[in-house]
Amino acid sequence: MEKIELHIEGMHCGSCAVGIQMLVSQMDGVQSVSVDYEGKKGMFEFDSAKVTKDQIVKSIAELGYQAS
Repeated sequence: MEKIELHIEGMHCGSCAVGIQMLVSQMDGVQSVSVDYEGKKGMFEFDSAKVTKDQIVKSIAELGYQAS
């Protein structure tokens, strides 16, 4: 398992964070997701054999947010 922390821009409220958590947690290979609206960051634990950091960043971008 690999763990990364991403800075997430563009969230306007706690519901934005929940939406990101719901989407990313449904991705194959993602073990756990915790998105902090106030801290503007997310912690992602995933199996790098099934999903990549770039795929996670891209899925967040598809919701209209910027992750880095």
